[in-house]
Amino acid sequence: MDDRLQTPCTAFEGPRRLASGPLGEVALAVKARLEAHPAAPVLLFDDETGKIVDLDLRGTAPEVLARLAPIPEGPRGRGRPKLGVEGREVTLLPRHWEWLNGQPGGASVTLRRLVEAARRTAGTGRRPAQDRAYRFMSALAGDEPGYEEALRALYAMDAAAFAIHTAPWPADVRDHARILAHSAFAGEP
Repeated sequence: MDDRLQTPCTAFEGPRRLASGPLGEVALAVKARLEAHPAAPVLLFDDETGKIVDLDLRGTAPEVLARLAPIPEGPRGRGRPKLGVEGREVTLLPRHWEWLNGQPGGASVTLRRLVEAARRTAGTGRRPAQDRAYRFMSALAGDEPGYEEALRALYAMDAAAFAIHTAPWPADVRDHARILAHSAFAGEP
């Protein structure tokens, strides 16, 4: 199971980058900042998706981290797990079934492995980079000069125009938008 505490993220207090790194560390930095300045407008972004992350920062640091951590799996018994498995029908050609059944672990194990591998690589490439940059930019740069032009450049894969239109933005917002958008301009399919 993926460790949610290690998810890369970045927190912003207004246009200023407050912290960047694994979710667990950034959550504690945000908690400390909000304890010192309760009215501070802080937004936390998942760097893999560009989405805003909501945190429950009540309680002590260990309590906050415990709420972020995945629920540990208990010892496994024989057979299928009681929860989390959903049987569905998959329609494949006979040659696909033949190949799947010849794989170690059989068809179900192989399909699960293929799906997990696809999920891991789903965040790479041009379109996911464009979408994560868009989500971040719409939250923090929507009122900045050149925002709409920067979006057009992002989706047109025009790195030079993107750089020009993001140049006047606050440095931390500009730099983070460029980091998130980098793969959109890297020529990946």
